[in-house]
Amino acid sequence: MSQPQSQPQGPGTGHLASIKEDGSRLAIHPSDVHGRFITRRRVVFALLIAIYVALPLVQVGGHPAIHLDIASRHFYLFGKTFNAQDFWLVLFLLTTAGFSLLFATAWLGRVWCGWACPQTVFLEGVYRQIERWIDGPRERRLKAAAGPWTPARVLRAVAKHGAWVLVSWLLAHVFLALFLSAKDLSAMVTHDPAGHPVAFAWAMAVTGALYFNFAWFREQLCVVLCPYGRLQSAMHDRDSLIIGYDLTRGEPRGRLVKAKQGAPDAPRQGDCVDCRKCVTACPTGIDIRNGLQMDCIACAQCVDACDEVMDKLGRPRGLVRYDSLNGLAGQPSRVLRPRLFAYGAFLLVSVTALSMSLLRRTPFEANLLRFQGSPYLLEGSTVRNQFELHLVNKHPTSSTFTLKVELPVEASVVLPQKEVTLASLEDFRVPLFVTVERAEKLPFSFRILVTDQGSGKVKDLEARFLGPPSPGS
Repeated sequence: MSQPQSQPQGPGTGHLASIKEDGSRLAIHPSDVHGRFITRRRVVFALLIAIYVALPLVQVGGHPAIHLDIASRHFYLFGKTFNAQDFWLVLFLLTTAGFSLLFATAWLGRVWCGWACPQTVFLEGVYRQIERWIDGPRERRLKAAAGPWTPARVLRAVAKHGAWVLVSWLLAHVFLALFLSAKDLSAMVTHDPAGHPVAFAWAMAVTGALYFNFAWFREQLCVVLCPYGRLQSAMHDRDSLIIGYDLTRGEPRGRLVKAKQGAPDAPRQGDCVDCRKCVTACPTGIDIRNGLQMDCIACAQCVDACDEVMDKLGRPRGLVRYDSLNGLAGQPSRVLRPRLFAYGAFLLVSVTALSMSLLRRTPFEANLLRFQGSPYLLEGSTVRNQFELHLVNKHPTSSTFTLKVELPVEASVVLPQKEVTLASLEDFRVPLFVTVERAEKLPFSFRILVTDQGSGKVKDLEARFLGPPSPGS
């Protein structure tokens, strides 16, 4: 029988929980847990996977919800259309995402990692579920891994890895559908790969990357490659929500010992019975009783495992729970604090900038360009300027534009088309020739009004008519 411990034992080795002392990989086989948090997470996983699969399939405004046509530099996002000239909006999008992560981390800890990160969603929601269905619970998997390669084990391994490859192939094609329309992708899949070698190569590369990651690399992506875990110490404070172990209540830990009748009183024992179910449930293999660690992704599987044990012992839940460092130490926790205000202010500024940029964005582009060469042409007693009006329709559907030239002087205007109809993200160039008498005072400014009949928005372009100084000026 293990002796009660007065303090939680630390790692004592200075290395990751998923790495052995000799540097070799320690395979993690989390145990099956049941509880309120794993149930909620599975619902969230199902919703996120459904959204991911639906994005390239559901039509919004005549186009997929997300279609990033990089080859044509046409981008369709939830009924809005963008082109390469809108790339500056990505700056506000990235800063909004970054400050959102900072704000959420300072407030709720690594909630992103445990509940919404694609690595966690697909690993825990898909690949590990397949592993459990085929290989069985943790004890059976560990026993099989330590035993010989029997025909049954080979058959299970072939079925498991075959299912993983199939799922990886399907997810890879969903990913490619974000860049190719689902219709074009389905046509490619049903034809010879030699007809579209680039798309086929990308499909195989993404399939291989997904299979390698979710079948073998797994938690190493979080603890080795992803920098977020290493930055949490800078984003957290003692009031941030984390997964923690109540040291005061749980120690000294030890196996449950029933007092014998007539025996002297046993020394005080904490609520932790050292069953290690919180350790075996952890997808990164850590012992949460050693305190907050970089490997912890706040998935709360240790919380469900511990609550299940406490229920069986008739003790209150929450020995391992969501709480702040201050809360675990028995001190009051603050929600409103300077760090959260600072991150919230940055997030508000970023969201405001992104919102204003989207609201002020016109659903079309109109640019007036001067012809190359001489800025003006002299023809007897007249001066001619030559321009080109470049129009781009950013509506998700076709739209009609009317063109009008307003001049402060008498002039001859040649505008071949005063009304232009363009398909979505189609562009068109209209020549414009303006001729005036040299007797007019030069140079001068004039306006070109481009009206979008669909939205009613008007773009006012100012142009400069150039020419030699007027005679006698």
